[in-house]
Parts: sequence; structure tokens; C-alpha cells
Amino acid sequence: MRRQMRNAAVFCALAAAAHAQKIDMATLAPADSTWFKVMENMGAEWKKISGGSVNLVIHPGGVLGDEPECVRRLDHHSIQAAGLSGAGLGDIDPGVGCLQIPMMLDSYEELDYVRDRIAPKLEQRLLQKGYVVLYWSEVGWVQFFSTTPVRRLEDLRKLRLFTWAGDATAEELWRANGFRIVPLPATDIITQLKMHNLDAVPETALYAETTQLYSLTPYMSTVKWAPLVGATILARQVWESIPAAQRERMLAAARQSGEAVKQDIRAQGARAIAAMTAGQPGRKALKLTVVEPDAAAVAEWRRQTEAIYPKMKDKMIPADLFDEVERLRDEYRARHPAGGAQ
Repeated sequence: MRRQMRNAAVFCALAAAAHAQKIDMATLAPADSTWFKVMENMGAEWKKISGGSVNLVIHPGGVLGDEPECVRRLDHHSIQAAGLSGAGLGDIDPGVGCLQIPMMLDSYEELDYVRDRIAPKLEQRLLQKGYVVLYWSEVGWVQFFSTTPVRRLEDLRKLRLFTWAGDATAEELWRANGFRIVPLPATDIITQLKMHNLDAVPETALYAETTQLYSLTPYMSTVKWAPLVGATILARQVWESIPAAQRERMLAAARQSGEAVKQDIRAQGARAIAAMTAGQPGRKALKLTVVEPDAAAVAEWRRQTEAIYPKMKDKMIPADLFDEVERLRDEYRARHPAGGAQ
């Protein structure tokens, strides 16, 4: 009897192994970051739900390349999932860019209001491109980190500014507005800063602290350029190969993981700025100086930025989504008149 039970257990183990689904996922998030831990937690939950048949293998820190490379790997099926920022998602579908329009949104409350209402459309667009959104995420507010203080857009125009390589339309728009851009893979930012080939990087505070970027760009403007959103996605074909009963629970676990970390990420953004401005004991070079433009300077940032909105519609972001985000933002502000523009 015992032998029969052992044989049955071995058979079950072999059967599970035969139907095991390995999912390779790439991300730029460092291995010790909050974003990575969320993915790890999701993978652990999936393993429980699937009885060990779904195995999520995460490749962090850009070891498989920058985000355009991750998208190429997804297209070529060498990986099946990725945690991408809006920049990478935009390579799959430009609609996601509607959540990252420069100086369109001023607060997380506005972002939540807009994203909650427009996410179903974005998820459907990505599904049509062959990808399931497991959960939405964010990296924080994009602000300009630089080697010299930036108070006005004219200050920024004098600097060599990092932009994501591969987006010809965005590059053209930056150049047409007088900026000296340096298109690069995101994985090259630190190297190029060390080689003094870059002067400014639009980045989030938490990422700047995590990667020590601020030690090379010791000034940060307080102007909130845009929220940097992201999503963790999985190839639709792989997702649909998993039993439907498991998929429902796995998606719920993924969404719970993403939601659980949202407030933590937001709190960590403020904490990161405090930590960077405090610096490291005995290392004066590793200290951030926050540059706060006055109201007139911020108003000029806004005026010049909004002037390029017509050029962004359709060329960079589908006009219907652009207009809907603007409508939803105005709707939120009408309902919450106490919140004003930055």
C-alpha cells in the first residue's frame, strides 16, 4: 500500500512538472527595490494558486536590456512578461502616454481619478496587441535631476538632456522646441553621466535614490513634469494557456499586489527626497539640492508646455485619449475646487 502511495505521489509530481509553465519576466527595477518585491510576491502567490505549475522567473535590473529591448524580446517570445514603465508600454501602444502628458496632472488624486476611468480602454488596446495587464504601477513624479540648477525651461535648454532612444517623434518635438537631447538606452544613463556626456535626466526621486543617480546630478527641480506610470504585462497567448479557474485567482492576486504597494511607493518618493537632501554622513558629494522655481517661472513652464499639446495629439498620443484625459482632469478639478494647479 505504501509503495502504491509513493508511486502515485511520484506520478502526480511528474505530471505537474510536465505541465509546468515557466514565465520569464524582465524589468529595469533593481533586485532590492520595492517594485521587484511586488513581482516576487505575485510569483509566490501564483505558485500557490497553480499548485506549483506556474513558475515566474524575474530578471531584474535591466540584465536583459532596456525597455525597448524588453519589448523586442516579448515580440520574439524569448520572454513572456515584463514590468514596464510608460515609455516601454508606449512602444507597444502609444495610448498609455495619455497618462504621462507633461504638466497635465498635478497630484496623485488627479492621476487616480483619471487612470481609474481610462484604464479599461488602455487595457483593451494592449490586449488587442497581445498583452494582458496584470496590474498598473507607478514610479513617482518625473522631475529634472541636473548637474547645475534648473529653474526655468531656458536653463534646461542649455543642458544635454537624456531622452529615451527609439522614439523619433518625441526626439523631433524636443529638438523643435530648442532642447539639446541625448537619446540613449536607459541602461546607459549612469555611464554617460560619469563620462560627462549628459547634464540632465528626467527621473523620479525614488529611482534616483535607488540607483544613486543623484550623486551625479546633485540638483532637482521641484516642477512636476509628469507621473511615470507603468504596468506589469503578460503575453495573452501564455495567459490563456493557464486554466481559466486559476487565471481568475491569479489576476486577483496580481491586482492586490499592485494596489498594496501603491501607497508605499508614493510615501517612499517623499522619503527618498528627504534622504537625498540629508546626504550621507562624511560624504558631502552625495547630497541633493532641491531647486524650487518661483510662481512666475512655474507659470512659464506651464505656458510653454501646454503650447505643444496640439503637436502631441495623434503624433504621440491618440487624440481621443488625450482629450478624454483633459476632460477627466477638468471634471476632477470642478468637483474638488480646493486643489489648484501647481
